Amino acid sequence: MSDIVEDESDISFTVKFLGRVQVVRPSGLQILEEAAERLKRPDKFNSEKAAKKSKVHIFLAMGGIDILENKTKYLLYTCPLSTVSFCAVLRSSPKVFGFVAQHPASDLYHCYLFQSQKFAPVLVSVIGDTFRASKKEHNVRGGQDLAVEALRHKNKVLQRENKELKKKLAGNNIYETMQV
Repeated sequence: MSDIVEDESDISFTVKFLGRVQVVRPSGLQILEEAAERLKRPDKFNSEKAAKKSKVHIFLAMGGIDILENKTKYLLYTCPLSTVSFCAVLRSSPKVFGFVAQHPASDLYHCYLFQSQKFAPVLVSVIGDTFRASKKEHNVRGGQDLAVEALRHKNKVLQRENKELKKKLAGNNIYETMQV
């Protein structure tokens, strides 16, 4: 489900957006777990849950994280990296990851949760590395290194998948020759 794309100084990936929840603290795995539980509970009064579980593009750059709706490319949220305080994969659900960011105009914190079938730990690592790189004021070279690492991981995953498919195909060919 995740497609990672590198463009000079940006990294982009497609994931399923689970939702955004206001949280009380800026960091901690428990905050992510609580936010995930709150998203599971139906709440007809919370309009931010209405758009959840849709495919989104996340654009990661040295300046921040932009979340765009997949089909319309409408900007849903933008989070300057200076406001991001925490990012991790959920212990209870290894395909789910999220980050906490402070609202730019207030003292409120929001947790953004996403699902990625294969790349959640890599995406968290890339977000964390970009955050650290932005703090150190690295140039574009640092961003390219992050993109290369993400693409290497995706390549390994695709090679493994290709190997499994070849085995299945070889197994089907043996079955077909036995029927003749």
